[in-house]
Amino acid sequence: MSISDFGAVVRAARRGDHRAQAVLYREYAPAVLGYARGSRAGDPEDVTSEVFVAVVRGLAGFEGDEPAFRSWLFTIAHHRVVDERRGRARRTEDATDPVELAGRTATWSTPDDAALVDPVASAHLRAALDGLTGEQRDVVLLRIVADLPIAEVAELLGKGEGAVKMLQRRALAALARDVSAELVA
Repeated sequence: MSISDFGAVVRAARRGDHRAQAVLYREYAPAVLGYARGSRAGDPEDVTSEVFVAVVRGLAGFEGDEPAFRSWLFTIAHHRVVDERRGRARRTEDATDPVELAGRTATWSTPDDAALVDPVASAHLRAALDGLTGEQRDVVLLRIVADLPIAEVAELLGKGEGAVKMLQRRALAALARDVSAELVA
């Protein structure tokens, strides 16, 4: 089963077809994981899992085409990331044994493998995103990784379209300065 007939995949997933649900996961999980990582979620894999649990549970109420699905999916992802940040702020940090941390870290055979699975896998890209303000990072991730239109990003973030365009423009300028500085150094 492939995503070539989006409507058929969603209808099958809605009926509980695990193959159809797996198709949706394979198609959209890398972008959700990239969004969670880029948004500094403490446990991006867990956030991604929670998003897809919510998707499966909510499919019965979803109506729309692929762009509407993408918007709905990343609205869920955004809310999960915000919830995760709030929960992390309320908890105290535990020291994690480096051996345990190394065991949990995904290993990729090449950097290209990591980028195929996670669009924000590059350490340099994550560092560049960390140089942005939180709002700029959210806009860049929702526009580029999630591929949402400006109007939907504005609605999701509770901002005007002009503010989203300005945040995107400033974020891209900051990223361009970061890349230029890297090239000169």
